[in-house]
This record gives sequence, structure tokens and C-alpha cells, in this order.
Amino acid sequence: MVGMERFLILELIFCLVLVRLVGFAGARDGLVSPTQLEMFVDELQDMPRIKGFDTINGFHVPNSLHIGMFHRKWKFHRDLPPTPVFAYGTSKETATVPGPTIEALQGIETYVKWKNYLPSKHILPWDPTIPMAIPHTRNGGIPTVVHLHGGIDEPDSDGHSGAWFTARFKECGPTWSKKNYHYHNFQHPGTLWYHDHAMGLTRVNLLAGLVGAYIIRHPRLELPLGLPYDEEFDRPLIVFDRSFRIDGSIFMNSTGNNPSIHPQWQPEYFGDAIIVNGKAWPYMIVRRRKYKFRIINASNARFFKFYFDNGLGFIHVASDSAYNERPVMLNEILLAPSEIADVVVDFSKSNSDSAILTNNAPYPYPSGDPVNESNSKVMKFIIRANHEMDKSKIPRKLIEYPSAKLSSASVTRYIAMYEYTSDVDEPTHLYINGKSYEAAVTETPKVGSTEIWYVINLTGDNHPLHIHLGLFKALDQTELVDIDKFKECMMKINDAIKCRIDKYAHGEKVEVSAHEKGWKNVYKMMPGYVTKIMVRFSYIHSNRSYPFDATAEPGYVYHCHILDHEDNVMMRPLKLTH
Repeated sequence: MVGMERFLILELIFCLVLVRLVGFAGARDGLVSPTQLEMFVDELQDMPRIKGFDTINGFHVPNSLHIGMFHRKWKFHRDLPPTPVFAYGTSKETATVPGPTIEALQGIETYVKWKNYLPSKHILPWDPTIPMAIPHTRNGGIPTVVHLHGGIDEPDSDGHSGAWFTARFKECGPTWSKKNYHYHNFQHPGTLWYHDHAMGLTRVNLLAGLVGAYIIRHPRLELPLGLPYDEEFDRPLIVFDRSFRIDGSIFMNSTGNNPSIHPQWQPEYFGDAIIVNGKAWPYMIVRRRKYKFRIINASNARFFKFYFDNGLGFIHVASDSAYNERPVMLNEILLAPSEIADVVVDFSKSNSDSAILTNNAPYPYPSGDPVNESNSKVMKFIIRANHEMDKSKIPRKLIEYPSAKLSSASVTRYIAMYEYTSDVDEPTHLYINGKSYEAAVTETPKVGSTEIWYVINLTGDNHPLHIHLGLFKALDQTELVDIDKFKECMMKINDAIKCRIDKYAHGEKVEVSAHEKGWKNVYKMMPGYVTKIMVRFSYIHSNRSYPFDATAEPGYVYHCHILDHEDNVMMRPLKLTH
């Protein structure tokens, strides 16, 4: 009987575990239902910080970093099993998701040797039918290459999609040329981020965890502003979404929307859980004072419209990698994938002891599904009761860069965004200017020039356009009237001038929001609108020339930063000239 009783007890335990796992699974078999994961139980992490410079005898000098990409396990939530991930770090033991925050000083160069320690097999499904980096040898390894988003650097340190490499540099892409990347840091201070950029694998490599923050500081310029500056009160928040299986692994649909054309590729990835600094719906204990948050949307496709549930607001001070001229008070902030907002939150203004950062952006944006309970919550701030002396301040003025005049623009370009569909009206691929990525380069701006681009969005999605090297100002957005007729012409002859864009681009004008009128490297291109941007291929804070040859190979790219679109293949080459 003892043996039988033991057997029955073990069987009961097994059934209880099974019931819990089944309860964990949502409508899709084997997936964790986010309603089964308690929110706000894991504390927000401040990712490890490493310096991109050395200090010797009181002088700052360039530093050389070795940062690897490792396959390890990561704990996203207290009640989830450890998740297999790809993570950046100086060692496998210290690698994190997101990766370490690299702190650089303006004017002091940083060198990074990015090392690929990833296995031969990916942890997520990938689709060989889209243009992508594929090693020639069997089990040749997972291709990666790192792009410093917002960096103004030489072409062969930019993370070109074709400059990928596998473990131990066993195989390298057609535009690969060097192991050690050189980041000049001569640009204005601001928030950047680094992430994988391998051709056709960007969406899966980022989903696996290959993202991290990079901050360029300029103490002599920034400290007098009075904004929160110490590490305790100046925190990057890297936000993205993920879905998980009950074994803890990341879920990505392995069946495409057009499986006969693309076995796996889907037009957008959306996850059930919202992750901030590597934890699902974390909490942070804060003091009743001002904090600066550098919010980076590192999602594949999800837009976030952030706001606080208790009425607290945001003081917006910087956008992408550049400061505003003046602070802007906002009740909500819309961030597209890859956009960055530097904001100050003054918790002394709260009438409650907690504040939940919330999201209400539909997905896909702007006409998709409304948020649900799991993706409408981002994180919780628990506010200490005692008020304290806060020496930080919000200045009336921030940083004013030399003005760039429209009259200085030397070239006008028309950039059209297309989506192509199958017989069942499901997206098959997306192009810019109706051209594949491999087609000959057509955008060849001169170093130091200013150009006007009219970006024409002929699709139903909002596409965040990112231009490598170049910075730009959005000037206005104009609705296309009778868009179906204009689109029909564009699909036939792909020429905005011949299709009489002047005849169609005269609908509603949307003014650029005050906090987005400064210099950016990403901007949201509204569907059915023409967005006019002024693009500059020089430093915005000085008349100094690039300290590198920006005309060198392999050049740069510009693309939609919805990663599933970028991979298939809403991206075009950009080649600078003298």
C-alpha cells in the first residue's frame, strides 16, 4: 500500500502541475496566457554600465571594448522558466537582455570589437525566402552585425546589413571589412541604442535579445542645464513586447501569412507581455523628486502611446539623439519602433503613492486592434512618501543647434513607400520607391549637403523611417486626396512627378508636434500622407567636417524600422558622394 500511496501522491502532483501548465496556456496551445502572470512583481533593472573611455591621470582617453553575443538563459518574469536568449555582454555570465549600457563622452572615441559566440542553430524560426544573410557552409553559424542607431560614424563601422559575420568570423558577408568598430562620438550628446542589423535576420535577432543602450554625454554642456544627471536618477528604459511558451521560450509564429510564398515571414510581430529592461511589467521604487528616463522603443512593430494612470505628465527634453530647444510638457507620448524620448517625470507632483505607465496604441498602428489588459500596462512606479530636497531643475531653454535653412537645400527627392499583396490580399513584401534592396543606388547625397525629401506613404501602416548617418527635421504632413487614383498611377509608372503629386497632395495638413520639431533620425510616416522632411548630412551642432570618409564603401542605408518590413525588404542603399 505504501508504494501505491506514493504512486497516487506522485500522480496527484503531476496532475496539479499539468493543470497549472494548462491554465498557463492561453487560447493558443502551449503559450503562456499573460493573465496568468502577475504584474509588477519583478523590480526594474538598471542594466550594467560600461565606459567607452578610460581616465588616466585625470585625462579621458579612448577605450577598447570587447562585447560578445552569447546564447544563454534569461529570467523575464518571476513565474516564467528561464528563457533561451541571445544576449550582449563582456562574458556569457554577465550578458544581459537588454545588453550593457555603453557610456561614451562627446569627443572621446570608443572602439568596440563585437564578437559572435552564437550557435549554429537559431532559437527562432527564420525564413530563407526573403533576402537574407545565409552562410555558405552547413551549420555555418548565425550571422550578426551591430548597428549603432543614431551614430554618426564611418561606413564600415555602421553595421551595414551585408557586413555580417558568424562565430569566430568563420564566414563574413559581402560588405564585411573589419573586426574593430570605431565610434567617433564627435556628435552632439544624446541617447542612442545598438542592435543587430544582419540582412533578413534583424527581426529574429532582436526578438532573441540583441539590443542595448548607448549614451553620449557632454558634462560641460549638460550639467549646467540642471536636469537629473546622476545614474540613480537618469535611467534608460528599453521597452519591447514578447510572447512566451509555457517552457519559457520566446514564441514567434512559424507559419507565414502567405505560407506558399514565405513559409514563415509575417508582416508584423506583436507579443502579449510588455518588457522593460528585461522584465515583464516591472516595478520601480522612486523618490518624490525628478527623474530622467531615456525611453527606447525596441519593439519589432509595436507603437506605444505612453501616459500615466494618475495624471502625471512628461517633460519632454530630447528626441532620438538630439535635445529640444525648449522643454515641452506632454500628457502622452507616441513612440514608434526605434524612436527615443528623453523625458523628465516629477514624482513630487503625484497625489498618490503609485503611478502606472500605461499604453493605448492600437496594433498595428494606427488602425489595428485596441490594447488589452496585458499590453495596456507597461510598468509601475512606487513613490516613497517623504518629500526631499531636489536640486535638479527644468531649464527654460535646452540646446539650440545652428539653424538649417530650406534655401540651403540642394536636392529634392520623392521617396514612395509601397506594400504588395497576394491574391488573398495578404502582404508579400514591401519596397521603397518600388525597388528591391539589390537595385542600383538612387539616393546619392553630397557630404555636408541639405536635401528635401517628400516621403509618400501609399500603404495603410504608419512607417517609422530611419536614415543612417543623416539627421532630419519633419516640416509638415499633407493628406493625399483621391489616393486610390494616385496610387494606381504610382503602381504603374512609379514616378511621383509624372503622376502629378502636386494634384493630389493638397488635403489636410498636419502640423508637426512641438516636441518633434527638432532633429531626429526616425519619424512616423502617416498612411495616406506626404511627409516633408529636411535631411542634413553633416553635424548639426558645428560646421566641423566628418573625421572619416563618408563616401567609402559599403555606404549606408535608409529603411522602415518596423523590423518585419525592413527584412522584407523596405530598405534601400544610401551612398554619399563628394
